[in-house]
Amino acid sequence: MSESETPKPGADATPAPVTPEAKQTPAPAPEPAPAAPEAAPHRLKLAMLPLGLFVALALLFWFGLFSGDKSKIPSALIGKPVPAFALEPLEGTGLPGFSSGTLKDQVTLVNVWASWCVPCREEHPQLVELGKDPRIKLYGLNYKDKADNARRFLERFGNPYVAIGADQSGRTGIDWGVYGVPETFVIGRDGTIRYKFIGPIMPDTLKTTLMPEVEKALAK
Repeated sequence: MSESETPKPGADATPAPVTPEAKQTPAPAPEPAPAAPEAAPHRLKLAMLPLGLFVALALLFWFGLFSGDKSKIPSALIGKPVPAFALEPLEGTGLPGFSSGTLKDQVTLVNVWASWCVPCREEHPQLVELGKDPRIKLYGLNYKDKADNARRFLERFGNPYVAIGADQSGRTGIDWGVYGVPETFVIGRDGTIRYKFIGPIMPDTLKTTLMPEVEKALAK
């Protein structure tokens, strides 16, 4: 190669290869996460409100049912006719059943009881005394019981009832608004529920609570 053909310094120099890294565009800095909307806590409070109301009502019901004087729990049936029903007799007692049509023309008491109910044994002597009062008739509503057990209960403690209806399914008890056993209803001559006593009738409550309500019904 002649001197005239000698390349100028850098004339044919091959350019440095461009690496893939050199072609990449730097990633932008991450944007800050958007702040949580302020409405979220408010929506959560609204969602929790029904639950809070339910819990409050449940507590009020529990305290009303399991504390204080249970005999004073109000009944929606007071002052209304007895619910329509017809109960078959308790087998083996020789007594008839009864129905809503039976509870008229005389002051009557309907006692809800069962052989498996321990408080029913405590109140039974008072029922025997009530059954001796010629001014009233005492009916027994045998609640969710077995006929054999109910008969043995009466054989052991005595039978104060003029009739006994067997409510084995508990359907009639529900219609009467029964919370549990025992319960006793005072029915007026017109077939209207005058009073409801919840719990066992004891000697003191018979005198101070139930009999005054019976006397009121007799006076009408």
